[in-house]
Amino acid sequence: MPDLTLARVTYADPDARTLTEEVQAYYREIYGGPDDSPLTEAELTPPTGLFLLARLDDEPVGMAGWRRIEPVDALGGTRPAEVRRMYTRPAARHRGVARALLHELERTATAYGADVMVLSTGGVQADAVAFYRACGYTDVPPFGHWAGSPGIVCLARRLTS
Repeated sequence: MPDLTLARVTYADPDARTLTEEVQAYYREIYGGPDDSPLTEAELTPPTGLFLLARLDDEPVGMAGWRRIEPVDALGGTRPAEVRRMYTRPAARHRGVARALLHELERTATAYGADVMVLSTGGVQADAVAFYRACGYTDVPPFGHWAGSPGIVCLARRLTS
């Protein structure tokens, strides 16, 4: 069984940059362009956010972060954290990487005071939508940068301390 580790890193970490380039290439393939929603390193740095890198046997295979955002209409939460840059390399999928990343995002966001975790993804990413729903996320009204985009799927889950 490969050894899965999660490490807090900056969004500027070289391995995070490589994975970001990979996910942006994927977005260009399925959406015709990259994810151009604004995102800064500062937003993914405590206490307003956090960024994680997943490794299997020391090989970078996934990443994910959260950032605090203004309240949105999501399950009655008033202190939301938004999932950003969740990605697992195709060869590492179905090995618990995404679930471990999401669990740690939820745990750390809760520790920093968030009461709901929100995210947006495209409906064409059916596997991602199914994954989040299997993890207890439910549909909420569209919010944020992509709110008016056709096919947007916005999901949320209440966090408990």
